[in-house]
Amino acid sequence: MTITGVLFDFSGTLLRVEPAVRWLAGALARTGRTLPEAELARTAALLEEAGALPGGAAPRTVPPELRELWDGRDRSAERHRAAYTALARRVPLPAEELYDALYERHMTPEAWQPYPDTLRVLRGLHERGVPTTVVSNIGWDLRPVLRAHGLDGYLGPAVLSYEHGVQKPDPRLFRAACAELGREPHEVLMVGDDPRADGGAAAVGCRVHLVDHLPADRRPDGLEPLLELVGRSV
Repeated sequence: MTITGVLFDFSGTLLRVEPAVRWLAGALARTGRTLPEAELARTAALLEEAGALPGGAAPRTVPPELRELWDGRDRSAERHRAAYTALARRVPLPAEELYDALYERHMTPEAWQPYPDTLRVLRGLHERGVPTTVVSNIGWDLRPVLRAHGLDGYLGPAVLSYEHGVQKPDPRLFRAACAELGREPHEVLMVGDDPRADGGAAAVGCRVHLVDHLPADRRPDGLEPLLELVGRSV
């Protein structure tokens, strides 16, 4: 078979969320507050350990009372916000409004950085006439982020879990994404960083290519191999 379409995960694949210290500093600035440098670093580390930064590290532990919410967090906007703000509330902050400010911050274009080769690879696939789009487990509309970083022109309509009420690895989300590409699953490559969620595409017949979920400056060319894979019989 030949790969003629590509699905991309969003977080950790095309773009990387900002470090927790900058995330917290941004939320503090939004509410007109500051913290001493040492306290800022300590609080950011605690939030990261709690798993409160969407797109960041997973929680070290999920409280039993949040387990069901956490496991289905990407099925709706309400569940996503509730899950992440609940995890953030495990860390004391100087004002209650900061919990919502943190959540709002992570949805801004400033909170995301494309990997160094993202634009180059998307442009290369576009020039070859290979349709691509994003299929993401997420609880908010990432399209403005893609637009702000100049990526939207190379991608088809995004397929987002919260808009479909199902999340990867549910095969329905991958089938919907393949339909957006106008391709059969066996013609499609799924590119992501999560072996379980993104690897679920194999169940519908897609080929899967995994990349490392690393900071952007530590993964300069993780997507480059796609330009060799796509269009080739595999």
